[in-house]
Amino acid sequence: MTHTAYRRSPHFAEALQAAAPTRVGSVASVLGLGLDITGLDAGVGDIVTVGEGTAAIHAEVVAASRDGIRCMPYGRVVGLSAGTPARSLGRPLLVPTGSGLLGRVIDGLGNPIDGKGPLISGPRVPLDNESPHAMQRARITTPLQLGVRVMDTLTTVGKGQRMGLFAGSGVGKSSLLSMIARGTDAEVSVIALVGERGREVREFLEDDLGAEGLARSVVVVSTSDEPAVVRLRAAFLATRIAESFRDGGSDVVLMMDSLTRVAMAQREIGLSAGEPPATRGYPPSTFSLLAQLLERAGTGEHGSVTGIYTVLVDGDDHNEPIADAARSILDGHVVLDRKLAVSGHFPSVDALGSISRVASRVASRENRQAAGTLRKVLAARRAAQDLLDVGAYQRGSNPMVDAAVDHQDAINNFLQQGMDEQTPADAAWVQLHQLVRMLESPR
Repeated sequence: MTHTAYRRSPHFAEALQAAAPTRVGSVASVLGLGLDITGLDAGVGDIVTVGEGTAAIHAEVVAASRDGIRCMPYGRVVGLSAGTPARSLGRPLLVPTGSGLLGRVIDGLGNPIDGKGPLISGPRVPLDNESPHAMQRARITTPLQLGVRVMDTLTTVGKGQRMGLFAGSGVGKSSLLSMIARGTDAEVSVIALVGERGREVREFLEDDLGAEGLARSVVVVSTSDEPAVVRLRAAFLATRIAESFRDGGSDVVLMMDSLTRVAMAQREIGLSAGEPPATRGYPPSTFSLLAQLLERAGTGEHGSVTGIYTVLVDGDDHNEPIADAARSILDGHVVLDRKLAVSGHFPSVDALGSISRVASRVASRENRQAAGTLRKVLAARRAAQDLLDVGAYQRGSNPMVDAAVDHQDAINNFLQQGMDEQTPADAAWVQLHQLVRMLESPR
């Protein structure tokens, strides 16, 4: 090989890069949740190694200025001090993809934590990715079975839709997600547990999800004690894995618990980076980040990612900033009611307060009419509830109220469902039509 040909070969480029001097910066300050580093040429999103040897930790650049860069560490900062050396890897976080992830549990950075050995995954790809182009998204025309009767019929979800489960703490969001993971007919489930209590992770995997649900799932876990940037990256990692399956033509359901804790993590990062607090202390970047995250789900040219996101409403206030912002972006919302939960009604779905914005496109006319009839009966019962409570309602005043009272047990049996009970969507519609015929028949 001639000297000129060798200089043009890829091996020469690799050797030249390996022989290039490494620029070393240093920690200027360790303040709050972040590190200020000077002397490094790194952009926002790049990974920086701080420290030497086994004590080194990785950090992500979240802000940059002429004086240096601001980084959020992926690990604990105990022992770090001003002057600690830092080096840029010159790239963003790379995450695993591929069918080898099925049945595995990984952390927010893509490392296995289930004790099953190293990941057998496809190529690692950058965490960041573009949302599907608005004009290239396939239209949502096909329903997605969730295995939960009240959702499959009264708030029918389409493949590629984005739904929110809105509820306060302890109302059954995680249990409902586990039912969906076991009952859905999607080919792949990607589950992100963001900001969960460490105690609940194993309980969710073994008791709620089970071996059957885990076998076709990828679970991403970032507990509440981990750094904010790791919790935030767990949400984007789960989304990126779901996107990789969608790019392969699969129909994926992406379940994230919870979107509120993702917003809280971004609030910690934004405030630490110097952003001004806005609505209830959330910096402006929080609301733009929610849109960036949620828009990445949906249909592609071939496959789909159906997003189901839990929203932990603050103090059961469904109009608080994160809930309001999420509701405006999502394609529908399911409200879980605390009064139903404490009365033993599971799933505690408030059917009248829940809506799917694509149900009219994915359900047949007959099915929509049946769902509408049950909604009218439930609404009539709710409007007359005060009169019923005090015994002032006169039978015959409203046929729908009469039907609701006469068939209350049948209605509750349809709306309620056991944790281990799985009902295919076709069977759920058959049961709904039977219930509607019962409600419409004279007693």
